[in-house]
Amino acid sequence: MLPFFLASRLHMHNNMINTLFLLLLLSLLTVAFGGRHIQDENPFTPKASVARYWDNHVRNSLPKPSFLLSKASPMTAVDTATFAKLAATNTLSTRLPEFCSAAHLLCFPEVRPSLEKHTQDENFQTYNDGQNFTNYGTARGGGIDTFKNYSNDLFSTPVNDFRRYSRGAAGHEETFTGYASGTNVADQSFHTYGTNSAGGSGEFKNYSSDSNVPDLRFSTYSDSTAGRTQSFSRYSEDGNSGGQTFQSYGKNSAGAENDFTGYGTNSNVASSGFTNYGSKGTGPNDTFTNYGVNMNVPEITFKSYADGTHGGTETFANYRDQSNVGDDTFQSYAKNTKEGTQVDFKNYGNSANPGSDTFKGYAKGAEGDHKVGFTGYGVNTNATFKDYAKEGVSFASYNTSSSTLGGSLVKRWVEPGKFFRESMLKEGSVMIMPDIRDKMPQRSFLPRSILVKLPFSSSKIEELKSVFKVSDNSSMEKMMTDSLGECERAPSVGEIKRCVGSVEDMIDFATSVLGHNVGVWTTQNVNGFSKNVMVGRVKGMNGGKVTKSVSCHQSLFPYLLYYCHSVPKVRVYQADLLDPESKAKINHGVAICHLDTTAWSPTHGAFVALGSGPGRIEVCHWIFENDMTWTVAD
Repeated sequence: MLPFFLASRLHMHNNMINTLFLLLLLSLLTVAFGGRHIQDENPFTPKASVARYWDNHVRNSLPKPSFLLSKASPMTAVDTATFAKLAATNTLSTRLPEFCSAAHLLCFPEVRPSLEKHTQDENFQTYNDGQNFTNYGTARGGGIDTFKNYSNDLFSTPVNDFRRYSRGAAGHEETFTGYASGTNVADQSFHTYGTNSAGGSGEFKNYSSDSNVPDLRFSTYSDSTAGRTQSFSRYSEDGNSGGQTFQSYGKNSAGAENDFTGYGTNSNVASSGFTNYGSKGTGPNDTFTNYGVNMNVPEITFKSYADGTHGGTETFANYRDQSNVGDDTFQSYAKNTKEGTQVDFKNYGNSANPGSDTFKGYAKGAEGDHKVGFTGYGVNTNATFKDYAKEGVSFASYNTSSSTLGGSLVKRWVEPGKFFRESMLKEGSVMIMPDIRDKMPQRSFLPRSILVKLPFSSSKIEELKSVFKVSDNSSMEKMMTDSLGECERAPSVGEIKRCVGSVEDMIDFATSVLGHNVGVWTTQNVNGFSKNVMVGRVKGMNGGKVTKSVSCHQSLFPYLLYYCHSVPKVRVYQADLLDPESKAKINHGVAICHLDTTAWSPTHGAFVALGSGPGRIEVCHWIFENDMTWTVAD
């Protein structure tokens, strides 16, 4: 009998040989098969594993759904084994770039401060790569830097950081024209921008327009300046979700002028935060014109805005006009201002649907001849004024009723064709197809062998940030916390829900709700989007009977993550979609009709577009690109 230590060493030696042999076998299988390099034929790849999983858990003879299986991880068998081992030892972050590339994930590059100095005029034109801009224009006398058509691409995720930009300069100008427009999940930050500068100007024109989930941060922007002008025109217009924060903007400045024109117009569910904006300044002149007009559910917060200023004017004209719902909070606004300060709200908050406005500590402690005027302030009954100055504040033409919702505004907030009635799903009907294109960043599922080794909960957000090297207060952190919050939210009455990060998990959830005789469906392509289409042959799933389904929608996360939930009392249809002129088939759509809308919010976009209210009508919509719905198979 071998001594214990010899037996242990022999056992370890055999394990090493077995591991090396397995890795060699996996490598040969990945590149071999007759020299054809067909990875899918390797039975150890994630894609092959998922195909087998489908066969073992779905019991019918329908073809495998290629659109779903194509979302499985593209990693090789060797990569899967390697990264699974790293995940198990909590060392995946040491090879994050390789992991993100091999697994097709959304990972932001690390942007580190640079000590390089730039003393000449700069012209960045049609520039797409993420970059750290440090010490540009610092201590410059005159000159101009121009950013034109910078990072403009729907499928780009630009990450750019501006530090100490134009700091201590005199008369230096910066122009951002067409910057980050049409981008997807942009992360832009400006730190100590224009601080301690004299004169000069910064212009942001058509900045981040038509972007999806932008995150724009200005911290210590234009602090302690003298006579510097900043203008934002067409800033973040027509955007979707996302947010902008201005922290310590224009603080301790003299004669600063800031102009926001056309900011956030027509945007959807965007948030803006202003903290310590213009505080303790002398003679500031800040103007918000057409700010948040026609926005859908804006969330805007002003905290310690213009506190302690000497003189100057703050003007809000046509602010949040004809917006839908939303909330504005003014906390410690113009508090402790000195003599001669004037604040005007003109045509403020003529909301088409009730939102809420809170003014707390407004102009309290102001000295001398301060004036705060509300003219044509048309918010709804949810406006609250607490702890504000009783003198120097005037209200003229203050309305407590919201305005009427016009048809043109419906089109702005709810895209035409996004919701429709079931009666439209008949052969020969012509309707507009909404923009069903997937605007999310392209990603793949993770192999289950890696997924189970990664943290996934709000309580472990710091561990998750460490794995993917996510910075504090970054857009990636916000995306992850928002998605985790939605995943952890208590289900609605009668709802069954689960977030899934692998194909196997999605199959498990769908079959647990519907049984193993299931099919999964999505609209075939995006042809016809934003145009009129004609409905051709229509087929009701499950014989057109009322049924239940499992719908899955993407969430923003480093890897492909779906929020799946059971949807009771629906009818699901497939329909050929034709060109109205030629009658040629251009698409094959999948639509779902919700028959019970009792629990829906009265302000749901479907009721905005179609009229009526919860429980009174059914609501139908198309399944968008890369979303899907599961049903019992016919």
